[in-house]
Amino acid sequence: MSQANAQPDLTMKSFFASRFVQTIMLSGLLLQVGIWIRNFAILLYVTDMTNNDPYSVSLISVAEFAPIFIFSFIGGAFADRWRPKLTMVWCDILSAVSVFVILITLYMGSWKAIFFATLVSSILSQFSQPSGMKLFKVHVHESQMQMGMSMFQSMMAIFMILGPILGSFVYYHFGIEIAVAIMGVCFLLSALVLTFLPADRKEEKLETRTTHIFAEMGQGFRYVRRNKMLVILGACFAVAGLAMGLISPLGIFLVTEHLGMAKENLQWFMVANGTAMIVGGGVTMAFSKKISPQAMLTIGMAVSAITFAVIGMTHLFWLALAMQFVSGLVMPAIQIGISTLILGNTEESFVGRVNGILTPLFMGAMVIMMSLAGTIKASFSLESIYLTSAFLFVIGVGIMVPSLKMKSGHVAQPSNELS
Repeated sequence: MSQANAQPDLTMKSFFASRFVQTIMLSGLLLQVGIWIRNFAILLYVTDMTNNDPYSVSLISVAEFAPIFIFSFIGGAFADRWRPKLTMVWCDILSAVSVFVILITLYMGSWKAIFFATLVSSILSQFSQPSGMKLFKVHVHESQMQMGMSMFQSMMAIFMILGPILGSFVYYHFGIEIAVAIMGVCFLLSALVLTFLPADRKEEKLETRTTHIFAEMGQGFRYVRRNKMLVILGACFAVAGLAMGLISPLGIFLVTEHLGMAKENLQWFMVANGTAMIVGGGVTMAFSKKISPQAMLTIGMAVSAITFAVIGMTHLFWLALAMQFVSGLVMPAIQIGISTLILGNTEESFVGRVNGILTPLFMGAMVIMMSLAGTIKASFSLESIYLTSAFLFVIGVGIMVPSLKMKSGHVAQPSNELS
């Protein structure tokens, strides 16, 4: 019987003693090491091979983010059909195989194949990630989900600081071949660790379906449309993506033009943001049982609106840096609130499809605004752009306020119309 259905010990000690939690965290740690070595080693390698060609460098981002648009919903739909543990294990194995094939091509002198290391692992993650969320739904009690999400966000925040250092160190000291080999080993070790997860339940075995995959995709859209909390969350996703995408590429201009400082000072904003996310993840974990996820998300967006407005208006470095820290402090609350709301308001059999529908809303809105940010910057002042981003977060708060009266965790049951 899963922890979600039994009458479990819900203390923090029992949470960390869970075999599922220990296994999924160790796998996540290995994957973060591999991903960050991949991100920075490949970035540095491509800049060296192309003499800082911006087109080639941009292809890395395309390889990383394009699969989110193309495969997120497809991966989520198949994740709902397949056994989640087996899906995650095979995704890591296939990622490792693709990496070692690319390593062979590097030895043969075809360096451009390096782009496929990012592309393939990014595609496979669209199948693996929703399967991981399904397992959280099965093996973690509802009251402990925010704690679990907090742990993941804290780990990711730590790697936001350590990851670039680790990736750069490996590349400059050992070269691209060793960096790629380490990435492959990390994927293999993650697959090995995941074999220690509790076995997939019998009813999750792949069976002959009477419905076509496209019919199940349609069921996913109808499921979201009939769930008021998920509709609210989708609107919030889109607005947050617009707000983040509008200012994400403009940090360097904030430092050089708005604050009148050397571009090297941008690193202090990144350090402040990463450090704050680590602290914020711990604080969020401590309060995870005392505050609802929708309240957590609403507070996070409200604070973000204030901090972005102040950053856009001030010309004081210390104040802008302090606001950047506060912004990073509440970012885990936003991310954890979103993940918890998806899991708490979605039936297990729809987790993959719901995640596949909502995630592209945020990423799509963010990438659209990132692509327009340069044009917008040429026509408007940084102050007005940051204030617009803050206003978008205010809209997000307005969208979330009605949900504060709704009780999270009561998932919508599929009606006959979904079948």
